Amino acid sequence: MIESKTHKTTEIPYTLLQDNGYSTPSTSLLTEDELIIFLRIPQISKAKNYHNVIAHLKRYRNLPCIHLCRQPLYPIQAILRWIEEKTQK
Repeated sequence: MIESKTHKTTEIPYTLLQDNGYSTPSTSLLTEDELIIFLRIPQISKAKNYHNVIAHLKRYRNLPCIHLCRQPLYPIQAILRWIEEKTQK
């Protein structure tokens, strides 16, 4: 679990590079902690709570998310498309 800049990080298992040049996790749904690592939030954000960064991205930047058993999960392919859309603007 990620809580602050002095947190332990969870490793995400990666597969080989895809045709589009991305390394994608071996699962198609990321937890919020995995998404924080995937987006490199700890390296680029000064926020004390990285989950607030994700909440902001969901609310104001339309970060794709689904809920299963009341837990937010992030489809990796939708996240990659979201990144592409944001970088083309």
